[in-house]
Amino acid sequence: MTKGLVAESAAPLIVDAAALQSFDSSALAVLLECRRLAQASKRPFVLRDPPPRLKQLAGLYGVASLLGIDSPAPASAAAQTA
Repeated sequence: MTKGLVAESAAPLIVDAAALQSFDSSALAVLLECRRLAQASKRPFVLRDPPPRLKQLAGLYGVASLLGIDSPAPASAAAQTA
C-alpha cells in the first residue's frame, strides 16, 4: 500500500466510506493509518461519505476531527433543539 501512495504523491488519498455498514473501532484504526500514510507522503487525506454511525463512533473515540468529519450531536441534544 505504501508504494502506491508514493507513486501517486500529488493526488489526495480519498477513502469512500459510504459502503461501510458493519464496523467497530478497528475501522477507525484503519482510517487513522490511511491518514498517517497520506501525511507521511505529504498528501491530503479525504474521508468521503462516512455513515452516521461511523461519525458517532469517531466522536466517541475523539478522532472525528483527525478524520476530517464532524460527529453528530448526541441524541439527547438533538431532541432538545428540535
